[in-house]
Amino acid sequence: MQLRDLLSTADVEFDLRRDGAVEVSELAYDSRAVSPGTLFFCFPGLTSDGHDHAADALASGAVGLVCERELDLDLPQAVVGDARAAMAPVAAAFFGDPTMELTVAGITGTNGKTTTAFLIREVLEAAGIQCGLLGTVKRIVGGAEQEVERTTPEAIDLQRGFREMLDAGDDACAMEVSSHALVLKRADAIHFDVKVFTNLTQDHLDFHTDMEEYFSAKRLLFMAEGGAPVIEVEGQGVVNIDDEYGRRLAGELRTGGAGELVDEACITFSAAGAEADLSARDVRYDATGSRFRCTSPVGELDVEMPLPGAFNVENALAALATAHALGLDLREAAAALRTAEQVPGRFEPIDEGQPYGVLVDYAHTPDSLENVLRAARRLTEGRLISVFGAGGDRDRDKRPKMGRFGGELSDLAVVTSDNPRSEDPGAIIEEVVAGTADCPPGRVVVESDRRAAIALALSEAGDGDLIVIAGKGHEQGQEFEGGRKIPFDDREVAREELRRLAAGTSS
Repeated sequence: MQLRDLLSTADVEFDLRRDGAVEVSELAYDSRAVSPGTLFFCFPGLTSDGHDHAADALASGAVGLVCERELDLDLPQAVVGDARAAMAPVAAAFFGDPTMELTVAGITGTNGKTTTAFLIREVLEAAGIQCGLLGTVKRIVGGAEQEVERTTPEAIDLQRGFREMLDAGDDACAMEVSSHALVLKRADAIHFDVKVFTNLTQDHLDFHTDMEEYFSAKRLLFMAEGGAPVIEVEGQGVVNIDDEYGRRLAGELRTGGAGELVDEACITFSAAGAEADLSARDVRYDATGSRFRCTSPVGELDVEMPLPGAFNVENALAALATAHALGLDLREAAAALRTAEQVPGRFEPIDEGQPYGVLVDYAHTPDSLENVLRAARRLTEGRLISVFGAGGDRDRDKRPKMGRFGGELSDLAVVTSDNPRSEDPGAIIEEVVAGTADCPPGRVVVESDRRAAIALALSEAGDGDLIVIAGKGHEQGQEFEGGRKIPFDDREVAREELRRLAAGTSS
């Protein structure tokens, strides 16, 4: 497609400098990915400005630029007000607007996005709808797994992925949508059929100034620019009203921004038994999974799944509400949850034949750590031992809160390093430990080396105890200063240390 036609199709306002009759065969926002025929997008990033790399893009064969100021380079340049914002509609147009054909469910919230996306895919596949997956843990296209770099990729990568899904036979996609992606317009130009809100708790306050700004970012998925009501926006809302921000969002959606009640604007769910479109009753769970009765628009459902914990009841309700929004049979959807797969690094059991339990979870916020430890407490009559820390270069205010929950809810809390990034691991640990000041002596111990901390927790466990290793979940590396990353997988390290203990050797 020629540059001028591509920009016109994308409905982007632009001022084209030089002839636009050049053929565009690829898109890129990283000059290192440019090949002959590429349209290169120039916009300021966190660490560099794409305008500074436009000459390199030209040298690599770029045939045009989308930029925010004209550059002294001899090639067509479409000057726009916001090159990042232009990228999503241009990418959608270039790849044939694939989400017009795909059924897309987008999930946003602080916790539960990953498991909810997995469960939605499970339900859709059981209904005979081949479904792709885009998320934190894995990406699935046409049934084949692929590696992921971030929760929600850049717009070009997203639209390319959607096109790959269609070409591979997928009819739908379940995807996580991060607040960063919404603010940075990566998720623009996606035609969502369902938009799910799981919850909002403290996280990412290094990126958002406060919780209100964080909520406003999540809200972008449900409201058009400027706060237009949902009835003017594509997609059905699915909202957790057990969460205070979810209740606010549901209220905004259902009044349609005009004071008139619009019930069909969103479907609500509650794991706490509140009055909602889908509500859980008689919730029970143990180490083997969860069971509950679900009141729903089609009557009462008996729901069983092999994922334990009250938080997984919320995730299951979100998946069922999504199925209802898509017009699927709710009873069949509930039946599909009975064989839901274990999500990597989410309350994942590690079994090497030891006489105590070991769980690995991604919990890295105060709320998620509290939920995981409370759920774990119900799974053991022995001691509960936790291993956790906090990441560097992220919201510092949550560190003492993590310490408080870890110390209060564990019989033994081992505070360790997470992903320190550019910060001093010891300084981060001190801030975490500050939240444990009211804990009895001996309940909280510090071991800055994460492998040694896991080994310490395992060596302290006795028959019937339960260990929760929290913070990194599925991650396979530990991040240090200067972007250095060393291989580290909590699950594999736990297995290795369990084998060493069984063999009577030390690490």
